[in-house]
Amino acid sequence: MSEVPVRVAVIVGSVREGRFGPVVADWLAGVAGRHGGFAVDVVDLAEPDLPLVMPAFGAAPSPAVVAEVAKVAPRLAAADAFVVVTPEYNHSYPASLKNAIDWHQPEWRAKPVAFVSYGGISGGLRAVEHLRAVFAELHAVTIRETVSFHGAHARFGDDGVPTDDAAGVAAKAMLDQLAWWARSLAEARAARPYPG
Repeated sequence: MSEVPVRVAVIVGSVREGRFGPVVADWLAGVAGRHGGFAVDVVDLAEPDLPLVMPAFGAAPSPAVVAEVAKVAPRLAAADAFVVVTPEYNHSYPASLKNAIDWHQPEWRAKPVAFVSYGGISGGLRAVEHLRAVFAELHAVTIRETVSFHGAHARFGDDGVPTDDAAGVAAKAMLDQLAWWARSLAEARAARPYPG
């Protein structure tokens, strides 16, 4: 009897013009689909228009804002796990990603988060280290293994696939861990409420 697939949301964190994030996210979604055991949903943060100004603490957002949040929130809530695809901007992650994280709080709780980063010489790893602290505050569990692309534009062919095998090996290790954590945390949440 086969296991129920892990529902993974692959989040495209960059919204800037000419962004490379969708190339990386599409590749990772394909790898996850072939890995087995994952049902993949690519969540592109360029699609909703989440405002930067949040309502006062305890106040309800406007109906227009509720409609924008609803483009993302149910998909994140349905996910058993997340893969955040992020570039590195000025030694950290993009504001669009932080904004989306902040608009959604219970959706992350007691679920695993993996990272695929890209950028220049650092490959986006400084952005990942900053994100680990953010997700810890939201009671999410971050996966140790990552996939990182240094000089990302030169690492992919015209077909949208990395030109060497190292990325695929790293992705498999990351996805193996993500599947384990996703299943383990789902079982724990089903057995008892998370106390956070």
